[in-house]
Amino acid sequence: QVQLVESGGGLVQVGGSLRLSCAASGRTFSNYAVGWFRQAPGKERECVAAISWSGGALYYADSVKGRFTLSRENAKSTVYLQMNSLKPEDTAVYYCAAENGGYSSRNGDDYDYWGQGTQVTVSS
Repeated sequence: QVQLVESGGGLVQVGGSLRLSCAASGRTFSNYAVGWFRQAPGKERECVAAISWSGGALYYADSVKGRFTLSRENAKSTVYLQMNSLKPEDTAVYYCAAENGGYSSRNGDDYDYWGQGTQVTVSS
């Protein structure tokens, strides 16, 4: 079992920044790929970024490329999503998910464990 806890969400103005953290406990975190997904009311869940277990493979959705940066610190069993130049359309609940041995899949069905989510609200 892997337990995931997201933090760092909140209310920010357009153009502002937030850094989300996904802290893992349980099994060897370095074996897991981690994805960040978001879901806004009335919209489908989408993957915004994902990183492979080794950190060598990264995926970013086109909507966040150049604004969001994903990194992992295996020694702390934590993955970070730095979000800059935030826009109102980034408003959503953000979830992190972990996949054993994964390679930065954008498909949520590939992930084995999910956190509870953290709300990000960007006001204009």
